[in-house]
Amino acid sequence: MPHTVTDMNDKLTIALTKGRILKETLPLFARAGIEPLEDVNASRKLVFATSHDDVQLVILRGTDVPTYVRHGAADMGVVGKDILLEQGAAGLYEPLDLGIARCRLMTAGPVGWQPGAARVRVATKFVNTAREYFARRGVQADLIKLYGAMELAPMMNLADLIVDIVDTGNTLRANGMEPLEEIAAISSRLVVNKAAMRSRHEVITRLVDCLAEAVGEGADAPA
Repeated sequence: MPHTVTDMNDKLTIALTKGRILKETLPLFARAGIEPLEDVNASRKLVFATSHDDVQLVILRGTDVPTYVRHGAADMGVVGKDILLEQGAAGLYEPLDLGIARCRLMTAGPVGWQPGAARVRVATKFVNTAREYFARRGVQADLIKLYGAMELAPMMNLADLIVDIVDTGNTLRANGMEPLEEIAAISSRLVVNKAAMRSRHEVITRLVDCLAEAVGEGADAPA
C-alpha cells in the first residue's frame, strides 16, 4: 500500500473501538502498514496521525463507532458484531470480518435453571437483539435494560435470565450461573460509510484488501 492513499484534501478517518478490541486491532493494522505515530494507550488524545499522511485514527466507545461511520464523521470503523446486531447496519457496509476479539452473545441463567412461568424476565444491554431472539422462539420476555454487572440481576431476583457477552465464562461461574444458548458468534468487523465507499471507492477498496491480507497473515501465524 503506497504511503499516500488518497489525493483528497481531507484525511481518511478510521474509528477504532477502545479497550480489548483496540489492543487486538493495532497489530492487525500494523501488518496492513498503518500505525499511529504515538502510543495511543499513553495519550489522552482521541485523534491520532498515522504512518500514512492522509489516514487518521479516532478512538471511541464501541457503541459510538457505528454512529460516527453512519453519519460520515468517520469513513470507516472497527466495531464488535454485537454492537452491529443491536444497532442495525443502516448506512453501513460490512466488508470484512477481522477475526479478532472473538466471543459469544448468549443467554445465561442460574445453574440448573428451568423455564417455569409463562413469561421470562431478561436483563441485558442488548435489548433489541434479545427481543428478536425470544420472539423467534415464541417466548414472552420482559426485557430489563442494564449497563453492567448482569450476573447480579438473577442473584437479586431482578431477572430470571441475562443476555450478555460470554468469553471464558469465568464470571458466570463465579456468580453461580451458566451459559445456556448461543445467540450469535461475535468478532470485530470492519464497517464503511456507504457514501464514502462511493466517493472514495478506490482508496477504501485498497485499504480493505490490505486488511484482508493482514487478517490472512494472522490466521496463518503459529499459535
